[in-house]
Amino acid sequence: MKTVYIDPENYHYHEMTVAGLKRQLPVCRVNDSLYIAGFVIFGDVELTVRSACELCKMVPEHDVLITAEAKGIPLVHEMARQLGENRYILARKAPKLYMKEPISFEVQSITTAKRQALYLDKSDADYMNGKRVVIVDDVISTGESLHAIEELVKKSGGNIVGRMSILAEGDAIDRKDITYLEELPLFVPKGKE
Repeated sequence: MKTVYIDPENYHYHEMTVAGLKRQLPVCRVNDSLYIAGFVIFGDVELTVRSACELCKMVPEHDVLITAEAKGIPLVHEMARQLGENRYILARKAPKLYMKEPISFEVQSITTAKRQALYLDKSDADYMNGKRVVIVDDVISTGESLHAIEELVKKSGGNIVGRMSILAEGDAIDRKDITYLEELPLFVPKGKE
């Protein structure tokens, strides 16, 4: 795990290079002893396209990509576009009217600081049955969202052949089953070591 000790009063942004692009990430308080850098690709077309391009170079052979709502959507869309794929699957944060017999799995999210469920439409579950599936996300940290998607894929009869993200944070950095572009440190206030 990569940790940076900071003075929260004077450390508001973390600069890093992702897919060859420099970005200033806001440092956000999770609790008194932990801060994280907010990585949001929404609206950053250049970063989304470049990150997708780099991940596409490393993607294993697969039949379908899947992500969780919401920040993974532009990334998985762009990866599918660059790979010439016409379909990807989205695990939703709430059941939708169009979903017939949705399946779900509950997780604890670090970014929302509460429990949430992910839902998959039965038609998407049926589509994944017997297929090679790559899970895509913007950041993998605790692995809770990743675990929820893995469970949905398994319930659907899919075979997970890869787990990919732009950034890995916390314990995810040391996982050998995740392919990522850069390491994102966790931030701890000085004196809270």
